[in-house]
Amino acid sequence: MSKLRYMNVLVIPALTYISFTSYGWQTFLPIIYAFMLVPFLELFIKANATNLSETEEELRKKDPIYDWQIYLMVPIQCVFVFLFLTSIGEPDLLVSDLIGRITGMGLMCGVIGINVAHELGHRSKLHEQLMAKILLLTSLYMHFFIEHNQGHHKNVSTKEDPSSARRNETLYTFWIRSVVFSYISAWRIQLKQLKKKGSSFVSLKNEMLVFQFVQAIFLAAIVYFFGWLVTGYFVLAAIMGFLLLETVNYIEHYGLVRNKKGDVYERVMPQHSWNSNHIIGRLVLFELSRHSDHHYIASRKYQILRHIDESPQMPTGYPGMMLLATVPPIWFYVMNRKLRKVQETELREAA
Repeated sequence: MSKLRYMNVLVIPALTYISFTSYGWQTFLPIIYAFMLVPFLELFIKANATNLSETEEELRKKDPIYDWQIYLMVPIQCVFVFLFLTSIGEPDLLVSDLIGRITGMGLMCGVIGINVAHELGHRSKLHEQLMAKILLLTSLYMHFFIEHNQGHHKNVSTKEDPSSARRNETLYTFWIRSVVFSYISAWRIQLKQLKKKGSSFVSLKNEMLVFQFVQAIFLAAIVYFFGWLVTGYFVLAAIMGFLLLETVNYIEHYGLVRNKKGDVYERVMPQHSWNSNHIIGRLVLFELSRHSDHHYIASRKYQILRHIDESPQMPTGYPGMMLLATVPPIWFYVMNRKLRKVQETELREAA
C-alpha cells in the first residue's frame, strides 16, 4: 500500500466532484481541504526528512506503478474538465455556487493539471511529453512546457528568470511579471531554436505557434458546445490554475540568488531552491516540495527525490506557504529573516 500513497491526491477530485454536484458551502470543499485543513494539519505534523536507501531508490525508479499513478491523472483531469463544463452551465446557480465550482476546477488545473504536467514534461519519452501538453492545455498554459524546461531550469535564481521571485517582491507584482515575461521568454526560446535549425516560422516545428492554435481550437470548441458564458467560467478556472503555479514558483525561489563569476553563473545547487519535507504536501503534489533536489538533478523522478541538508527549508508545507505569501508584510517578516540566515551560512562557508 505504501506504493499507492500518492493516490492521496484523489481526495481533491473527490471533493471537486461534490463541488460540481452540490450547492452552497459544499461547493467550496476542495478549497477548504487544500487551504484550510491541510495547512492546519501541517502545523502539527512533523516534517519528514528521511531519504531512501540506494537499494530502495533503485527499486522505486524501476517500478512502473509510480509512472501509472501520474498517467492516471491525465484522464481524470480531462473528465473533470467535461464535468465542469456541464455543471457550471446549470440554470439558477447562485453566485456563491459559481465561485465554489470555478475554484474547484481551478484547484484541479493547478494540482492535477499543471503540477503533473511539470513532472511529465521532464520525461524524455514522447508519450509522456504529449500527456504533459494535454494537461497544460486544460489550464491554457502550454508555453510552460518550453519556458520551464529550457528557460527556468537554466536561469533559476537569476535576474534572467521571470519565474524566480526577488527579495521584497510581493506575490501580486510577481504574478504579473512572471506570467507576462515567461510567455515572452517561451517565444524567444522558440524563435532562437527555429533560427538555429533554419526552420520556417509557420511550421509544425514552431511549437509555440502550434500551442496557440491548439488552445484557440479548444476554446472555440467550448464556445460551440457550451456557449460564451461557460467558456468565460472555464477561462477563470484556468487563470486560477496558472496563478496557483506562479504562487508555487514564488515560494520556491523567493530571494535566493546564484552568484555570477564574470559572465557565467554558478551551477544550480540545492541551496538555490526552498525545500519542504512536510508530508501531506509532498504526497498531494507528487513530491514537488522536495524542490531543491529537483533543480539540482532535474531528471530525477518524483518518487526518488531526496532531502538535501544544504537546501534552505520552508517553515511549513506548500499550502501554508502559499497562504502566507498572500499577505506580503507577514511573508517578508518570516522569509527575510530566513534569507538572512541563508546568506550568513553562505558567507561562513565561503570564508
